[in-house]
Amino acid sequence: MSNALVLLFAPSFLISIHYLEYNTVVLSYLFLSILFFTYKFFTKKTLKDLTLPSIYVLLLFFAYFSASFEMVKFIPVFISATFFALFVDATLHKRGLILGFTKRFYKKKLSQKEVLFLKNGDLFWAVTTLINTLIQLTLVFFGSDTLWAFYSSVGWYGFFFISLVVQILYGRFYAIKLYS
Repeated sequence: MSNALVLLFAPSFLISIHYLEYNTVVLSYLFLSILFFTYKFFTKKTLKDLTLPSIYVLLLFFAYFSASFEMVKFIPVFISATFFALFVDATLHKRGLILGFTKRFYKKKLSQKEVLFLKNGDLFWAVTTLINTLIQLTLVFFGSDTLWAFYSSVGWYGFFFISLVVQILYGRFYAIKLYS
């Protein structure tokens, strides 16, 4: 549900303000975000589950009262910054976030070299999410609304996919050999 919300938010918001009054659109999205927050609150497994809905509710609340489209454009920036903070925390505290994701989705047994490589993968993703946050921030101030909507909905998926391919290729052809 939250992935669909992130994917559809920017383009649907941009289309909506083309046909409806800004405050009406923001109030509608705020209402939907409060419903989403309430749903997540009662079905949450951890406090982290409330992060995304909280960002939407707070920034849409401020966007409504400030009557600023730029405030709405900051929502993807804060979401990206949240991911950056998670990866920085994982890097500093050696949590192995990427290793955990890989073990959850990759069913084959990992070799010791692959485990060592993936334990150090959080730094790569911290840098990747920092670059994504900077791109998002640049688009808020310097990009057109259409470019912002495109990148905030599907463009960043492409950026992360390319980053994943780079990490996999680097790991397969160079890094794992370093651990031999």
